[in-house]
Amino acid sequence: MQLLKGVMANFRIALIQLQVSAAKKDNLDRATGLVKTAAAQGAKLVVLPECFNSPYGTQYFPEYAEKIPGESTQKLSEIAKECNIYLIGGSIPEEDAGKLYNTCTVFGPDGAMLAKHRKIHLFDINVPGKIRFQESETLSPGNSFSVFDTPYCKIGLGICYDIRFAELAQIYSQKGCQLLVYPGAFNLTTGPAHWELLQRGRAVDNQVYVAAVSPARDEKASYIAWGHSTVVNPWGEVIAKADTEETVVYADIDLKKLAEVRQQIPILSQKRSDLYTVQAKTA
Repeated sequence: MQLLKGVMANFRIALIQLQVSAAKKDNLDRATGLVKTAAAQGAKLVVLPECFNSPYGTQYFPEYAEKIPGESTQKLSEIAKECNIYLIGGSIPEEDAGKLYNTCTVFGPDGAMLAKHRKIHLFDINVPGKIRFQESETLSPGNSFSVFDTPYCKIGLGICYDIRFAELAQIYSQKGCQLLVYPGAFNLTTGPAHWELLQRGRAVDNQVYVAAVSPARDEKASYIAWGHSTVVNPWGEVIAKADTEETVVYADIDLKKLAEVRQQIPILSQKRSDLYTVQAKTA
């Protein structure tokens, strides 16, 4: 593949591994402060974690849920415009028509909302003796794909559990995405086992960059996030990774590297569509 004329081949992404508390205003203030820090370091795309404005848990979603637009998304819009960046707003609990969703919003440098992704696959798991969680007790699933354009590349969105579904990443790749972004809060059971593995798998399978952004770890929380926000390149290499504390992680996305990988191992043009297919059933 060749880079489109006028498309920038390199850009900096920043992942904000935010320490989330029970105080929504504090979460919003700290998040916007760190967005400014990231922009000052040259980041053109900044990403917040899943549930960045509220503790993660089915007991918290109804209390912290907002309409979109609302308080949190207004803040995101304002800071994206102030910093002249693309901002992927992690996720927040959203209320709409009596239903709750786990929703990611994206804002451009003009403050306009470019995408709204409602988590498609709800986190309903039961690992006996370790963790049981049922998002479906309070949340409803989204039913659409979320892709948006930037001057750098096309970006596909998922939230946390969405990363486990390879078909979603394949469809985003088919739609021309070169970067997949997953705000997510894996835990101390699934985190060490699968967090990095899934990111590297999605990156290698689709020859794309993958970024996954976690809240910082809080050992006192009812749900303890794994942390370790990560960026993986199309070769499957981890090129940036946080530890567990609140921090901002930076990586330079090199679309020439992506083009080289796809040229060297041209799996995207070698698929046997006469034997198998993965296709979207909705736009």
